[in-house]
Amino acid sequence: MLTRQFSRKLFALVRSSTSSYSCRNAHAQKAEVSDRFVQALTDVVGGSNVSTAEAVREQHGRDESYHECSPPDVVVFAESTEHVSQIAKLCNDNEVPLIPFGTGTGLEGGINALKGGVTLDLSKMDKILSVHQEDFDAQVEAGVSRQGLNAYLRDTGLMFPIDPGADASLCGMCATSASGTNAVRYGTMRENVLNMEVVLADGRVINTAGKGRRTKKTSAGYNLTNLFVGSEGTLGIITKATLRLYGIPEATVSAVVHFDTVQGAVDTTVNVLQCGIPMARIEFLDEVTIDAFNKYSKFDMKVAPSLFLEFHGPANGLDDQVSTVEELCQMNGGSDFRWAKDAEERNRLWRARHDIVYACMALKPGSKPYSTDVCVPISKLPEVIIKSKDFIKEAGVIAPIVSHAGDGNFHCALLPLENSIEEKQQAKELAKKIALLGMSLDGTCTGEHGIGIGKRELLQEELGDTTLGVMQQLKATFDPKGILNPGKVLF
Repeated sequence: MLTRQFSRKLFALVRSSTSSYSCRNAHAQKAEVSDRFVQALTDVVGGSNVSTAEAVREQHGRDESYHECSPPDVVVFAESTEHVSQIAKLCNDNEVPLIPFGTGTGLEGGINALKGGVTLDLSKMDKILSVHQEDFDAQVEAGVSRQGLNAYLRDTGLMFPIDPGADASLCGMCATSASGTNAVRYGTMRENVLNMEVVLADGRVINTAGKGRRTKKTSAGYNLTNLFVGSEGTLGIITKATLRLYGIPEATVSAVVHFDTVQGAVDTTVNVLQCGIPMARIEFLDEVTIDAFNKYSKFDMKVAPSLFLEFHGPANGLDDQVSTVEELCQMNGGSDFRWAKDAEERNRLWRARHDIVYACMALKPGSKPYSTDVCVPISKLPEVIIKSKDFIKEAGVIAPIVSHAGDGNFHCALLPLENSIEEKQQAKELAKKIALLGMSLDGTCTGEHGIGIGKRELLQEELGDTTLGVMQQLKATFDPKGILNPGKVLF
């Protein structure tokens, strides 16, 4: 039974679209971008780096989320920090919205130009500026992608392990505090960023840990680095990042194991972590997801709640870990183990796991995924997944569930038809219900996707008015004219 307090919160939040916050925002006017202003932008970056073409603007007006396209008035391609600085100053002086754009792979509408203005595409800033092998760090520009960095590092014996699935830009990953399948071993972006170069709203350029600093720890002043990690382009534009690297493990082993129940699979995750086994990945997929997985990626796995596992380490040390985990799985009803030691087989398995969003969409042609992103303490994960499945069953919808089980993060892929207002509203209400459930279990509404547009009222519920007020004060300090990515994170 849901508590009365939880039910009251749910009722209030579902109706929150009529709140005072939304009313204030509803009357905001779009920016006026004149021909003269476009010419000023062209003077900074050159004519080939400015576009007002409808197709280009629409491409930059939405990400991979369900949110409808909100195109900017003009798209500008920056090639240097100096370009970014001058464009920011122009926008600030003229009070024109400025939205940073990496690769457009976000899931919360973080790049939608809700008030028009300028979208600043950083993809041409694609240099890997330095790699210090002995110190395990690298500095990259804003347009360098995760896969691009790892391809560059291949012959060094190093890797950057944070893997959100999409080939996102690394500075975009900083902006959303991204993580992914191997956060259980390597942490999130927040733990793996040493320093950033950031352009502020007025064009000033700062280095969050001091210019050239790349130490693994510091107690010098306020932690500005972690302030900008997860700020979603609302406090500044990240133009460079210094990142922590790791050695490529000597041996890697992957496995898939199936369970009779969701409880057995998630309990196994808790047991494995309690034993201190340093898992690289431990992913949960429910039976609906496995069915989609099989059909889309041409596998023939048992359609049942399942765990995808991966171990990293020295070749002679993995056998004991594998044996212990196998025993724990069997204790909780696990069976039908599939081991993948060959690199090609492993890569096929994880590539299919990363394609799961497309597999889910194929279950319902014409749908656009509406993904939840709840994260709870690991001990609460069995409860929140089982109750969420009950909510999904009551609603009578298709909603595969996947979970980065090792850190308590899970996603329900709700599948409303893209042209159905009714189904979108149903998905929105169900997503809020699941988020509130997670928050009632000491969790958060977003573990890795960010707030963007769709979770702003949930952020208010999660943090409370006083904490949210402090965030608004920070926003006003860094961006007093409100030009940076307006309408995201805060109302």
